[in-house]
Amino acid sequence: MMKECLLGKTLSELKQITTELNMPAFTAKQIASWLYEKRVKDIEDMTNISKANRSKLSEKYIVGAALPEQKACSVDGTIKYLFRTSTGKLVETVYIPDNERATLCVSSQMGCKMNCLFCMTGKQGFNGNLSANEIMNQIQSIPENEKLTNIVFMGMGEPLDNPDELFKALEILTAEWGYAWSPKRITVSSIGQIPNLKRFLEGSQCHVAISLHSAYSEERLSIMPVEKAWPMKEVISLLKQYDFTKQRRLSFEYIMFNGFNDSLREARELVSLLKGLSCRVNLIRFHAIPGVDLKSSDEQHMNEFRDYLNNHGITCTIRTSRGEDIFAACGMLSTMKQMDKEEN
Repeated sequence: MMKECLLGKTLSELKQITTELNMPAFTAKQIASWLYEKRVKDIEDMTNISKANRSKLSEKYIVGAALPEQKACSVDGTIKYLFRTSTGKLVETVYIPDNERATLCVSSQMGCKMNCLFCMTGKQGFNGNLSANEIMNQIQSIPENEKLTNIVFMGMGEPLDNPDELFKALEILTAEWGYAWSPKRITVSSIGQIPNLKRFLEGSQCHVAISLHSAYSEERLSIMPVEKAWPMKEVISLLKQYDFTKQRRLSFEYIMFNGFNDSLREARELVSLLKGLSCRVNLIRFHAIPGVDLKSSDEQHMNEFRDYLNNHGITCTIRTSRGEDIFAACGMLSTMKQMDKEEN
């Protein structure tokens, strides 16, 4: 019989397990402490749980922490890790150290359904959702786990296309019985999947980053098929119903493509689109990917675009590109080649 993983279980799920195994009610909190505070790898290490109850637990469950299979190191200090999932598929995670800050870019799916033109993950297609165990394992099983200051759900996949498992992971990260992190340390990125975006905005105080990439609907549709299902104007309309003037931050991700979305005409439309929202815009250099006839904007265009937005009341920065040499930068994550090799 295949044993279930404890890592990735919420406190309510752990309570259900301890009830089914006729353990004392307080045991669930003890298990949560061992998993998320002490971060043990084996049930036998949960020493304040009786030997009999550890044995009972071990019959059906394992901790379920698995080390990455490979790592690639960039010249800029970025590290990309490769994890194998329970289905044998592969997923990538990126560790980005930056002075006092250490960010982990976490994946939520194997591949992605959204098929954005500029993204290698989208070219891979969709290979399945990650479980809360597989999401938490990326965070808990890297050697730099204790150094992490921030987590961004900007890896492979659309986080809000896997809402139940994402929300379990967010609960574990922010709950007192889990990591007890402030939601301010976590950012969830989305293309603007409206039903689950609403659910996220209602149920979480984590930061949100929306993939925008063009202020014009037709242009956005030409590179992001999702514009047809969830137009950006409707996404903006939803976002305007929430308060981003306090702790929670709203940002828009904007990859700059030469001659496509980097003109001052686009900048003016963007100012108009975002009017009334407390937000910031992150400009991102495009990293060339095979088979895509798009080029990155040059520095002059990016600087002019940034300055126009800042001069018109929208905080705008150019994000420093990290890990391009190991295909770890924005839009470059893909396990397609590794999976093809294994299948052949």
